Amino acid sequence: MISGTQHADLPIGNDPSRVGSARREAAQAAMACGFGEVEAGRLAIVVTELATNLLRHATGGRLLLAARPDRREVEVIALDDGPGMPDVARSLGDGYSTSGTPGTGLGAVRRLATDFDIHSSVPGGTLVLARIRAEGAATPARQALQVGAISIAKPGEPVSGDGWACVIDGHRATLLVADGLGHGPDAAEAAQLAIQAFLHAPSSATPQLLARVHERLRGSRGAAVAMVQVDGSDGSGTLTGAGNVVGRIVSGVEDRTLLTQHGTAGVRIRTPEEVRFDWPPHALIAVCTDGVETRWKSELLHPVLGHDPSLVAAMLVRQHSRGRDDTTVAVLRRRPR
Repeated sequence: MISGTQHADLPIGNDPSRVGSARREAAQAAMACGFGEVEAGRLAIVVTELATNLLRHATGGRLLLAARPDRREVEVIALDDGPGMPDVARSLGDGYSTSGTPGTGLGAVRRLATDFDIHSSVPGGTLVLARIRAEGAATPARQALQVGAISIAKPGEPVSGDGWACVIDGHRATLLVADGLGHGPDAAEAAQLAIQAFLHAPSSATPQLLARVHERLRGSRGAAVAMVQVDGSDGSGTLTGAGNVVGRIVSGVEDRTLLTQHGTAGVRIRTPEEVRFDWPPHALIAVCTDGVETRWKSELLHPVLGHDPSLVAAMLVRQHSRGRDDTTVAVLRRRPR
């Protein structure tokens, strides 16, 4: 089971003081995950290097940082709007620099990170993902399917009113994305209630899951929800939901939108119905709350189809977050062989 965590959204821009702020946020995340001195130091270096690169080279740079105490790891994603790196492999090599510095930043990040991924386009910008896992923490089992997500709060709110969770069992997976009505703590409570109901029996058929979530949310402010269930071995899938949480199936040749029913779980829904779909072998599934613009072009994701699903989610957040709402993008894909 992978239960969604919220990402802190840390703008760097052109303000050098933001590097120190990001480092302090990372120190808190390290404590939450039970990091020792060595792991906390690795994380501090990774955050400092990524934030400094954004400060020196990027346009509209920001860090997304999430602590995952259950896995004793911290995820850091750097994203910017340009100018991009014309030669990523060269930029990862020690000694390469475009600004007179030693040029060890990205090379150091790759060495220090437990997981590392990068995508850059000129002039589109760069995405860098680094995860630091505590020494002695159990290495996540290698599953046939992968999930990753970005979830950030509406600007000015202490918590996100969105939530997500995913259960993977061999070639089968069930994903829930919930958007509590409104914003802030009450919306977050509704989203968490939806997750609790979902995790009670996640292998149930999606219409049954929606009915269970609906009952659990009665008396709360309610939530828009979507449940996706897939079998990677035969490429079958179903979706059931209510409200404005939207799914998309994207590959180099496939682009299909998966829409939920009208209604709000916990308030009023119609009899749950499932949408059946085919899941092509090289396609990914992205499920987005309404903090993401709905009419994005599938071609946006073509260059990152083979990348870590959290980096794919970050691409959508960077390009199509509305910036005035809670925002969640969850991405499900088969693991490359």
